[in-house]
Amino acid sequence: MSTDHPRNPGISLDLAWVNAARVNRSAVERRVATLPGRRTVKQNWQAAWLLRAITLMDLTTLQGDDTPGNVQRLCAKARHPVREDLLEALGATQLPIKVAAVCVYHEMVPTAVKALACSGIPVAAVSTGFPAGMNPFELRVKEIEYSIEMGAEEIDIVISRRHALTGNWRALYDEVKKFRETCGDAHMKTILETGELATLRQVYQASLVCMMAGADFIKTSTGKAAVNATLPVGLVMCRAIRDYFDHTGYRVGFKPAGGIRTAKQALDWMILMKEELGEEWLQPGLFRFGASSLLADIERQLEHHVTGAYSAAFRHPMA
Repeated sequence: MSTDHPRNPGISLDLAWVNAARVNRSAVERRVATLPGRRTVKQNWQAAWLLRAITLMDLTTLQGDDTPGNVQRLCAKARHPVREDLLEALGATQLPIKVAAVCVYHEMVPTAVKALACSGIPVAAVSTGFPAGMNPFELRVKEIEYSIEMGAEEIDIVISRRHALTGNWRALYDEVKKFRETCGDAHMKTILETGELATLRQVYQASLVCMMAGADFIKTSTGKAAVNATLPVGLVMCRAIRDYFDHTGYRVGFKPAGGIRTAKQALDWMILMKEELGEEWLQPGLFRFGASSLLADIERQLEHHVTGAYSAAFRHPMA
């Protein structure tokens, strides 16, 4: 993960700051409702934003029926995410259009590392008892060590949601801090699984605690819950990131994941980032989409921009 900003080292747990947090749900929902109307991108600008969205994508496969061949095809798509004829029509053949990372289970890390050799695309591994986070703590630490040994450069960990639900912030802080220490040079994305937290206040508090413990990114969801990434949750997490930056001077990334399937949704999230955190956060070192089917819809939208007609999904390789 290339960045041009200092990595978040974490700070001491500040329980006074965490406990003082308040979130006005109705105000959050009103703010989110204004986003589509306040900002729109059309025509060439939309095509440019969609190309950027591809470069912000953690192209993901986390299925029980994953095979080496499946992962190899995904990695081939990660290297060349848009058909060459579309890039030529868009005048974008010279742009470095590739995804930000490929995200897989532990078992598939060696396959993905080999398939992405010399591409500059890192492999991200989900870890720490993904998706439930209920494995014994020692085993969760070992999972991180294993994936790094196999070549993963990014680790997506899941927190113990029970710590957030019961307000045991010290336990959550200690857990995430240990995971960060185990990650070493590998960047750590911390999954809150916001759909299982009770309130937006808990989302904000958990975001703060994970950043205090040294998270490089905070991430909404595993994609395995009934409710995954939503814009109100995204707004609350962005405000936590902004407050943490104002307080410490360290930038922390944000990754919405789960349920983001259309180009329109991707644009809504990018607009949220631009308005709440600024242009600096619209780059892979600070913003990622967790996505499996999103790329196919973006490619269809780009083809519509070029030809004026929508193509069938089967025209686009696996994404």
